[in-house]
Amino acid sequence: MIVDDRRVRIVTGHYGSGKTEFAVNYAVQLVRQSCQKVALADMDIVNVYFRSREVRNELCREGIKVIDSSIGASADIPAIPAETYAPFEDKRYNYIIDLGGNDVGTIVLGRYKEFIDPNETDFFMVVNVFRPDTNSVEKILKQKESLEKSSGLCITGFINNSNLVWETQIEDVLHGNEMLSKVSEVTGIPVKYTSYVKEAVDIDDYVKSKLLGEIFPMKFYMRKEWM
Repeated sequence: MIVDDRRVRIVTGHYGSGKTEFAVNYAVQLVRQSCQKVALADMDIVNVYFRSREVRNELCREGIKVIDSSIGASADIPAIPAETYAPFEDKRYNYIIDLGGNDVGTIVLGRYKEFIDPNETDFFMVVNVFRPDTNSVEKILKQKESLEKSSGLCITGFINNSNLVWETQIEDVLHGNEMLSKVSEVTGIPVKYTSYVKEAVDIDDYVKSKLLGEIFPMKFYMRKEWM
């Protein structure tokens, strides 16, 4: 399911894209694919909702090292602990960074510039085409350019996470696939994964054959049934 990605994976995307849900599921899948050392850092210092640290206990049970930005406080504090540096230098780790959405959230990467090796880093942009700021090819391209400018990194892959939560239909995933196919054609950047939540929509093999990238089934870690 996870194939040929670089050791450090930075996951970003506009608000509501589902980047945290993808990052958490991605970390769990890495462990289950026999990766011995996996670390997930919550570097979202902008959004106080749907934070990967909220499922710390579940991730720890999977054997994932969780590094969160709240420095153990009960209130949410926009601070990044020194612990986030370690997996950059310890090459034994597969490192996933759950980065804040939009250009404001990516600014935090500036302090890691000297530690980020482009040759071992993927910068994934998660896209939900049903969000207002990414509901057209032009808007997706605008967000991509904004994220790249503020982070100083180039997007290496798109994640099609087009969904309407519990109301998601197969047609919705296919619509995202079509739009990101056009974005990929314009930019030359591949769609690395098409993700969907198995609890919300059932995708058969015929539909999977039409989708770009690796098919990435997920479960809801961040969103409860009533949400």
